[in-house]
Amino acid sequence: MTIAGQITNIQRCSTEDGPGIRTTLFLKGCPLHCIWCHNIETISATPRVVWRETKCIGDRACVQACPNDVLVLTAEGMAIDHDRCDLCGSCQEACPTGAIEIMGETRDLDELVEELARDTPFFEASGGGVTISGGEPLLQHDFAAAIANGLRERAIHVALDTTGYATEQVWTKTVDAFDLVLLDLKLMDENKHRKYTGVGLEQILRNAKILAKLGIPAWIRTPVIPGHTDEAENIRRVASFIVENMPNVSRYDLLAFNKMCLDKYRLFGREYPLRDYPLMRKQTMLELAEIARNMGVANVTWSGMTASESDESERLTNMEGRTAYCG
Repeated sequence: MTIAGQITNIQRCSTEDGPGIRTTLFLKGCPLHCIWCHNIETISATPRVVWRETKCIGDRACVQACPNDVLVLTAEGMAIDHDRCDLCGSCQEACPTGAIEIMGETRDLDELVEELARDTPFFEASGGGVTISGGEPLLQHDFAAAIANGLRERAIHVALDTTGYATEQVWTKTVDAFDLVLLDLKLMDENKHRKYTGVGLEQILRNAKILAKLGIPAWIRTPVIPGHTDEAENIRRVASFIVENMPNVSRYDLLAFNKMCLDKYRLFGREYPLRDYPLMRKQTMLELAEIARNMGVANVTWSGMTASESDESERLTNMEGRTAYCG
């Protein structure tokens, strides 16, 4: 039987999602609803038609091609009746500029593995590989594990980028298919975790301990979000948890908040909840990293966009030259 799954994007030449140069595969669906989410197109497991105003030349080819008359181009923009759209793809095929796009597509396992494996020369030269991300890949755990197994058969390093929110059964049988797990520990306060992500923390911490018992190599990552996860006590508690429970962790990444997702929110007719929040200060990131080191975490890195002293945004990177992604 052919295995297939829903993906949103394949991002090549990433240096943010594990060691070396990597190709990151984004799977669709996520049980969390983080207030700072950058990949809102991955939250729903259902594909969605979006319209990019900046690419539209107004020739209405998409409108004419739609068999269900769900598109109306007005002076205010493209109106899409998502309730009646059957995602047939006629509009996307007809659009000459790519202004109409279906976010989310079904891909066959074997075909997808072959496509990802084409980047092997870049992996071999840099010590990189493929990272399966999302959304939350564990919502498609059989698909994710099958991809990982197919790539590892080709001697390709595979990492899982995960929130860790899954049943113990799903977690245990899935993580074993990966060479490395990138696990988010966002907040160590149960009430805040539930408030800002929509789910509880207990299952995530339980799975983190299971990962350690299995001895699977891991990196821990914390998105540093102003007013939400950036308190010194939160970083201290994450670091303490790593030291006390996770000898398998070789690296702790602090990922500075950015607002590079604003265009995605506009595509979905939404405003980014944290659009008016400031970027993190470089000095604050340095101090939070030092707090983690003082707690006993040996390898702590920070990265991302920070605010300069003049309050202008500037791209700053850590000594490894990595830029942050907050998911």
